[in-house]
Amino acid sequence: MSSERVTIELADNGVAQVRLNRPDKMNALDPAMFEAIIAAGEELRAMKGLRAVVLAGEGRSFCAGLDVSSFTAAPDGERKPLTERTHGNANTFQEVAMTWRKCPVPVIAAVHGVCFGGGMQIASGADIRVVHPASRMAIMEMKWGLVPDMGGYHLWRGLVRDDVLRELVYTNREFTGEEAQGYGLATFVSEDPLGKANDIANEIANRNPEAIRGAKRLSEAMLEKPGDDILMEESVEQAAIMRKPNQVEAVMAGMQKRPAKFTDV
Repeated sequence: MSSERVTIELADNGVAQVRLNRPDKMNALDPAMFEAIIAAGEELRAMKGLRAVVLAGEGRSFCAGLDVSSFTAAPDGERKPLTERTHGNANTFQEVAMTWRKCPVPVIAAVHGVCFGGGMQIASGADIRVVHPASRMAIMEMKWGLVPDMGGYHLWRGLVRDDVLRELVYTNREFTGEEAQGYGLATFVSEDPLGKANDIANEIANRNPEAIRGAKRLSEAMLEKPGDDILMEESVEQAAIMRKPNQVEAVMAGMQKRPAKFTDV
């Protein structure tokens, strides 16, 4: 369950370790990396026994963003129009960030080193972000005369205050992981982001997997749907879970003060 550019290892408790694996280039995004990330996302969506995902980068950094040289070298005739929806609601560039939201279980990103541009948008696709305080981060696209177009505007909605986001985009100003938490771009700041991310993932893996998946679907609905639709979605998800074996097991384990033994979806 791995490729040259992205590796996946599934532990016995259902936590998948996913690594961007181009350390010599600080995991910069070239065509092969785009393909590998999208393939990894598709593999995770079909994976049996999956309960949580920890996403991190090998080497010195999480992701340095777009490898500009690899794309400027490609003939124009080989490029598809950006408006073409190649992956449901997204084009290829957007899918590397959106695939983490499409993952049926929570994704926790552990960010260290550099997290620029496309890397920032990939991290934003995770449910939770744990960032090293000294990480170097930026919404970098304006440096190259571009706008963020890898899902960022969709993913930052509800995370970052409007005026703060505008300033970060317009200036492509670099900021630290510690600052990122204040902006809403980091959930936690930790000297050991991977360790903290694994602690969270392991905790999630001990919860009713059906309820966790339902809660993730509701989290997405909360951002996308009107209030009346969200109320109905809550009822639909709860009705599908209540009194089912895993929900009963959660209650019994709590009452008996023992670890729960859930059946995977």
